[in-house]
Amino acid sequence: MNKPADFEAPLDGRDPSNLRGDPITGDRYYSHEFMQREWGMMWTRIWHIAGRTADIPEAGDFVVHDFMKESVIAVRQEDGSVRAFYNSCAHRGMRMVKGMSSVDAISCPYHGWRYGIDGKLIHAQDSDIDFPQGNPCGKLGLKELRCEIWGGFVWYTMAKEGPSLYEYLAPMPEVYKNYPMDTAVRVAWYRIALNANWKFVTDNFSESYHTRTAHPQVPPWIDQDVDTARHEMWPNGHGRTVQPMRPSLSDRLPADQPHPYKMILQAWGIDPEGYASYEEMAMQGWLDLKAAKQREWKERGYVHYEHMDDEEITDSPHTVIFPNVTISFLPDNLVFFRSEPHPEDPEKCYFDLWCMAFPVEGQEMVESVMAGPKPLREVAECEHRDFDNGKGIPELTGQIVFQDMELAEGMQAGMHSRGYTDAYLPAQETRVRFFHEVLNDWLEGRKP
Repeated sequence: MNKPADFEAPLDGRDPSNLRGDPITGDRYYSHEFMQREWGMMWTRIWHIAGRTADIPEAGDFVVHDFMKESVIAVRQEDGSVRAFYNSCAHRGMRMVKGMSSVDAISCPYHGWRYGIDGKLIHAQDSDIDFPQGNPCGKLGLKELRCEIWGGFVWYTMAKEGPSLYEYLAPMPEVYKNYPMDTAVRVAWYRIALNANWKFVTDNFSESYHTRTAHPQVPPWIDQDVDTARHEMWPNGHGRTVQPMRPSLSDRLPADQPHPYKMILQAWGIDPEGYASYEEMAMQGWLDLKAAKQREWKERGYVHYEHMDDEEITDSPHTVIFPNVTISFLPDNLVFFRSEPHPEDPEKCYFDLWCMAFPVEGQEMVESVMAGPKPLREVAECEHRDFDNGKGIPELTGQIVFQDMELAEGMQAGMHSRGYTDAYLPAQETRVRFFHEVLNDWLEGRKP
């Protein structure tokens, strides 16, 4: 699986010689001081996602992203561009809007100041007669942030200077240029409160070593055996595990259980019983599936395959974008995960799950991968839930992401134990320590 690439060559994500060996100590997950260093040295300098471009299709449409104690408005402009502003009135700092909506002007609910969607102040009560320092209209406005778009996502940064979005994301825009990400439809949208530090999520998505234990339903259709996946990481902290979407040869379902991979083959006109052995069905069937998809995608309406290569139409590059965004790129789905810190408690976080599907002609229902079957349409609003030991999201019980969240509180508690001093990692978890080393670089002023 040595895929040729026209982007910066990655480091081997299974080679511990690429590491300094920085310890992963428990206090990183519960220290208030560490949390404040993350805010001052990293969160205020990286690029954040405010929402999807699909959230704000028309001029005046806006989406608000609240992050810790900050709040940002991303609003579509008359010329089609998107601009971002702090959600703070220039009068006395009042937060003005919430969620998503559409406006002709952004109005403060306290004293009625109004701003155009370009952020300029257009109305203030008594503006001509009661401001000794002069009429604020035409002089004041909302404070703007740098804002750019990639992958159908609206990004912003609080840093006045620094790398552009594409520089920050590199080489991911080039790596995933074949996926028409902006066409994906968000069919499930959750924000879940977890009793764990935000870093648990990035740690978890930086390795597949836990899959055999935590996700026994995965090996029958994604091969996560130690020697079959490709582990990649880049100096800026981004990384991915590229896994073949074929059965593991190590973990097998009982013969009397329906096999998900057989269903995948049958969906593309391939007879799984036509192979001489299980191994041949897994390995040759995977190659036959590539050929069938390349041959038949157009007539079947899988238009998102048009520029995708053999690996992309059958495999699963599970990708972490430093520090807190993970995207699973599947042939027919994008699954977006994000963890964000609680504004005050380092032992809590918010976990975002956005399930997206590429439209296929004639399909009305899709498999969201993480949230079960869903209608193929944009969901109107986010489901805000508390995990509450799983009771807060019963409809996700048994899903892969539910199984991950079940582990969060136990890991968080373990970070307080005197029995834990540092992680003892296999080679396939190299990216876990690498994430912490890049985080250390930010906190110590060596990044970006």
